[in-house]
Amino acid sequence: MSAVVVATESCHLNSGCGFPAPSADIFFLEPYATINLFGMDFTISKAVILVFAVVIIVVGFFLAAARPQKMVPGKLQSLGEQGFLFVRDQIAREVIGKDGDRFVPFLASLFFFVWISNLMGVIPGAQFPIMSSLAFPVSLTLMVYVTYIFLGMKHQGPIKFFTNAAFPPGVPKVMYVLLTPLELLGLLVTRPVTQAIRLFANMFAGHLLITTFTVGAYYLLSPSLIGALGSATSFTVTVVLTGFEMFIQGLQAFIFTLLTAVYIGGSLHAEH
Repeated sequence: MSAVVVATESCHLNSGCGFPAPSADIFFLEPYATINLFGMDFTISKAVILVFAVVIIVVGFFLAAARPQKMVPGKLQSLGEQGFLFVRDQIAREVIGKDGDRFVPFLASLFFFVWISNLMGVIPGAQFPIMSSLAFPVSLTLMVYVTYIFLGMKHQGPIKFFTNAAFPPGVPKVMYVLLTPLELLGLLVTRPVTQAIRLFANMFAGHLLITTFTVGAYYLLSPSLIGALGSATSFTVTVVLTGFEMFIQGLQAFIFTLLTAVYIGGSLHAEH
């Protein structure tokens, strides 16, 4: 966001320059430093720093909420319990069933990490949704799918897991000619790709839209009726979009975690 503002400092409605519309370049952050380990370059950028900040926030909050336990919980403990119970009751038990309780820590960690990572897009000073960088949702999705396949092979057997997915019961055998390739494609490609892209695309589009209207408010600001009205309107739209984006950020964290629970449930119970 700061790079966009710098680019528009001398560019206003009556300055003779066109509207400097933000592009995908705002998502390619300049690294602060590069570290070479084992022949590979690891860059330290704003996104990496924000990831560590999110980890500290999530872990620190739940550690603080869990210590010390009281019969009459304080505000922090109560808030932590409500967050944990939300994931347990609305996702784990609702989707997986009675076996879901043992996966609540994993699902809760995933939900709150994704949610706070998304919220970084509207927090002043951060203003970058971590999941708008494709590498992060892809990494989370790979972790989810390794867990999914491992549990499926463990509970159903290494071969049975894939045959159950490729040959769903209750389908006429002649249909397997068409259905089996599609089921295997969905298992190995479509599901992980769509899970990662859904989260990435929503955060990418939302951040780009908010940035566009923010720059628009700055660009239109000028001592004229059209400029004042345009700037005020663009600023108002920015505020409204920010509120809507916060809702989408929470919703996408919920959907990502919900899909993870669906896949875990499917790995435990072949009939699902």
